[in-house]
Amino acid sequence: MGKTLGSIGVALVGTLLLNGCSGPEEEVAQTQPTSVAEERASEPEQPTESMEPLQVAISTTASLRPDRRLMVQGETNLPDSAQVQVIVERELSRVRWQARTRVDGGRFEAGPFGSGSGLPDGGYLVTVQLGEATVQPESVQARIGPEGEYLAGELVSQSRHGLGQIATYSRRFLIGNEPRRTRDQVEVIEDN
Repeated sequence: MGKTLGSIGVALVGTLLLNGCSGPEEEVAQTQPTSVAEERASEPEQPTESMEPLQVAISTTASLRPDRRLMVQGETNLPDSAQVQVIVERELSRVRWQARTRVDGGRFEAGPFGSGSGLPDGGYLVTVQLGEATVQPESVQARIGPEGEYLAGELVSQSRHGLGQIATYSRRFLIGNEPRRTRDQVEVIEDN
């Protein structure tokens, strides 16, 4: 009988210990939300900030230096520090020169473009392109969106690589002493 009472006592103490340990855990589990959705529902809802679309505007002017190399200046409403690529292409030969630059105070400048001997007379296409948002600084991405989704207007298109929207502007210039006959809207840049 002594052994039975001892066994019952040990079993009773063990049962009390197990019940004593599990009680507070159950209480804690019952006071916490059971899911992330319930937890978020108990928080006040934050208003989502919607970004106003940026109607992209770019314009350029070009000037011929005394060494017959081309300088390109531009104005834009793209955010400061936006990286743009400026490409000058000779229409006749398709020879291209390009430079990367940044927007500063709504302006940018690139060049000089052309070989050391200068640009021959003829037609040239100047293209300015805002690259994908992934290559832009964080401050620019914040305004144009991580995939350029806040860009809008006729200059905006989908990038060739599927990395979001980009902006592209092109303008044609003629270089030479004699203006050529053309039906295009073109600016003639004369030698100084």
